[in-house]
Amino acid sequence: MKPSIVTAATFTLLLFTLPSNAQFRTNAQNLVLTNEDSLNYGTGKNKTVISGYGDAFYQRNFYQRQSNVSLERIVLFVGHRFNDKISLFTEMELENAVVAGSNSDESNNSIGGDISMEQAFLKFNFNSRNYLVAGLFLPRMGILNENHLPVNFNGVERPLVEQLIIPATWREIGVAFYGTLNNIPITYDIGIMNGLNSANFQHGSGFRDGRGLGSNAFANNLGLTAAVQYNISDFKFQVSGYMGGTVGLSKRGADSLDLDNGAFGTPLYLGEADIQYARNGFSGKILGVYVAYPDADKVNTAYAKNVASGMYGAYAEAGYDWLYKKQKTAQFITFVRGEIFDLNSNLPSPPKAIYDGTEKQTQIIAGFSYLPIPNVVIKADVRLQHTGPQNPALVINPPPNALPYSRSNQFLNVGIGYSF
Repeated sequence: MKPSIVTAATFTLLLFTLPSNAQFRTNAQNLVLTNEDSLNYGTGKNKTVISGYGDAFYQRNFYQRQSNVSLERIVLFVGHRFNDKISLFTEMELENAVVAGSNSDESNNSIGGDISMEQAFLKFNFNSRNYLVAGLFLPRMGILNENHLPVNFNGVERPLVEQLIIPATWREIGVAFYGTLNNIPITYDIGIMNGLNSANFQHGSGFRDGRGLGSNAFANNLGLTAAVQYNISDFKFQVSGYMGGTVGLSKRGADSLDLDNGAFGTPLYLGEADIQYARNGFSGKILGVYVAYPDADKVNTAYAKNVASGMYGAYAEAGYDWLYKKQKTAQFITFVRGEIFDLNSNLPSPPKAIYDGTEKQTQIIAGFSYLPIPNVVIKADVRLQHTGPQNPALVINPPPNALPYSRSNQFLNVGIGYSF
């Protein structure tokens, strides 16, 4: 079964023929005010607050005839308001329930959990329109990176484009300034943080594994991030970008590998734009992103990698809440989302990487989200996947030792999530 390719243009036409005068969030979604939100907006009475979110899922891979379940993540937030000007935000995340080595049955090779800090920063309020954060923070990049609570996005899985091209949740140590213009509905931010580590870039996952995540990251190189948001009527428009060095080695170490070091040596560039829409139960999202890595050939030579010099991704989603006119808090949202991406759309020239057609993919996801209350969600969806052909030069374990590669596959996902 091959899914048809849903283009962004089709979704664009659908979204822009919907009624105007929207709110970005339904009335029910606006009620999802977590304790973290109350601290952020200064609406809570307590100086110290506890909040969090989590989700669990079941997935069936029909081609492999394999099913898996996992407690995907549990996140605990602890924050404190020192005074009206200074607050502390911290989040600790446990992924997949168990950290390797902590289980009594250490022979269980399926254990692959992780515990990490998702954020830990101080926020300094200058006034009602301007503030600064310093520490481990999530830059405003795409739709999901800042707004990743399971009750805030459709689908059991987060959009793949915002997992592989924009590696959400992406956080680094640095400083960022956020502001809002006085007479125009525009918000903006600019930040500086530690750079990426190209030694950890991996074929098939973009630059995701090169993030520092606050764990003894290189700081000889730096990254700049910026975003601008514009709200008008039913729409929210955003453009965001990143430029950063990917070699944090000393000059001697970089020279020995023929790599450029320095603050922005061996740079990586990311540009993203998105549109969000919502009104009367209808909602829509469109996002596009491109990553350029001009010196991928040098990294491939230095570290024996197969990294691309360019990759892109885009998705479009439309949904409708069938309880919008009947309920003030409950929601039953059906949605469909189309995603396209290629993790090796451009290769270093002259060719110093091997093209992998399996990394050029089209995904179509359709399903529902039921929220009996704004802070709890039950989800289910079907994902149809279609990829390019497999490159025999990259096959390590060919048939009959492994299953023949199938360019089409189907997945069934069922999940639950919460936030408080």
